[in-house]
Amino acid sequence: QVQLVESGGGLVQAGGSLRLTCATSGRTFSGYAVGWFRQAPGKEREFVAARNWSGGSTYYADSVKGRFTISRDNAKNTVDLQMNSLMPEDTAVYYCAARVPSGAYNNPRGYPYWGQGTQVTVSS
Repeated sequence: QVQLVESGGGLVQAGGSLRLTCATSGRTFSGYAVGWFRQAPGKEREFVAARNWSGGSTYYADSVKGRFTISRDNAKNTVDLQMNSLMPEDTAVYYCAARVPSGAYNNPRGYPYWGQGTQVTVSS
């Protein structure tokens, strides 16, 4: 059974940084893709970043390009999201998700496995 657990959220001032971690367990993720999504109050869940577990290309929403970096920690079996130059509009619950790569990487409906989310709040 696939399990995803996010951590690292919190309260930070605008311009600051946070590092989110998605801990994976329950199966071998080789051949899977892992994505980060976020959802602000009253808004739909939106794509943030994604990558294949085994490497290759990374994908970012235009709103986070140049500020966020998705990476894999081989030793810890995690997929991390480094967030720099945070802005108040980045405030949301952040979720990691996993899927077998198929279809659009930025479509949340294509991801069957989800973590419980971690809150990120950026103050102005």
